Amino acid sequence: MKLSSPRIVTVLVAAAATCAALGATAFVAQPAERRLPKAVTAWAAAWNGSDPQALGAVFGTDGTYTDQAVGAVFHGRREISGWKARADGLIENVRVTVRAAYRDGCHITVESVYSGHLKGAPKPFAVPMATLLDVDDHQRITSDQDFYSLNAVLAQSGLPADWAPPAS
Repeated sequence: MKLSSPRIVTVLVAAAATCAALGATAFVAQPAERRLPKAVTAWAAAWNGSDPQALGAVFGTDGTYTDQAVGAVFHGRREISGWKARADGLIENVRVTVRAAYRDGCHITVESVYSGHLKGAPKPFAVPMATLLDVDDHQRITSDQDFYSLNAVLAQSGLPADWAPPAS
């Protein structure tokens, strides 16, 4: 079977998109000439690590984390670390794969893929996520707002739209 040039391009683009969506092993996919802000690399490393305290540590003492998809807000390092511990207990291989970051003064916009496998779910998920970070002069995060589709997480996981995590 002979493939036409447009068909080859279509197949290659589809394969690249699939690899990008499923390639949760990549830590940061960013061109070498465009370095990520220090706060972004520390934030991604903390999410991808196994120590919940590491996430709290990248925030200022009065930092705020908001997960817009589930409507949860956490204040201060202790609560933020607790949220990471809860996520680690609920989601196997929880990861944030940074695709790009854009900085304007103390405001940083991050494009990433949020992925993992909800414990008990038939399949893993990998969804696009946008994050708005505000940082102080020491590159500590003062505010983090994560935006992703909870419906997409549940659908990819093979769970019903009304699924709720077990009470902790």
